[in-house]
Amino acid sequence: MSAGTCPDIFELSNGDFAVIGAEATEALDGELPADASRADYERIVVISRETLIEAKKDIPDA
Repeated sequence: MSAGTCPDIFELSNGDFAVIGAEATEALDGELPADASRADYERIVVISRETLIEAKKDIPDA
């Protein structure tokens, strides 16, 4: 990872969340669970467990 860059999750002004991570669509597309799918315009992004756990405190329950 370069200095000053890292995975992140942040809330947008409309309440949606954006994720910055490693693009992994090609590598993981065939590995999606049977109950998961993605649209052509969606990409699979990988973030670390540590990033998601750290972001959890900032994500509302409802």
